[in-house]
Amino acid sequence: MLGESKAFSGFSVDDIGRAKEFYGTTLGIRVSEAHGMLTLHLGGDTDVFVYPKDNHTPASFTILNFPVDDIDKAVTELVARGVTFEKYEGFGQDEKNIARGAGQDQMQGPDIAWFKDPAGNVLSVLSGSM
Repeated sequence: MLGESKAFSGFSVDDIGRAKEFYGTTLGIRVSEAHGMLTLHLGGDTDVFVYPKDNHTPASFTILNFPVDDIDKAVTELVARGVTFEKYEGFGQDEKNIARGAGQDQMQGPDIAWFKDPAGNVLSVLSGSM
């Protein structure tokens, strides 16, 4: 029944203005705003809805994953734009806070680095495509 529906995802933030600046300027995503809410226009004709929530609690899981061709370059560029990458125990992250997997062909996942938006939601950049 819903197999052909153009579904979309959404998440909350505590400040739409800060979110618009972060996603639009810092991350370079095309963002539109209407009725006090944002739409992130991602590659592949994908939209994500961002809405304000007074009692926002940051997601404790990764809400958006951004596949990139060169994770080292992406991390370096994001750090230059003011992004801080998270360090998590047990992931063997390097000096750039990139968790280096053995590669998808060995079923250990891609190289990945996590960071947070201004509302505390977890995002990632990861090598390759999914």
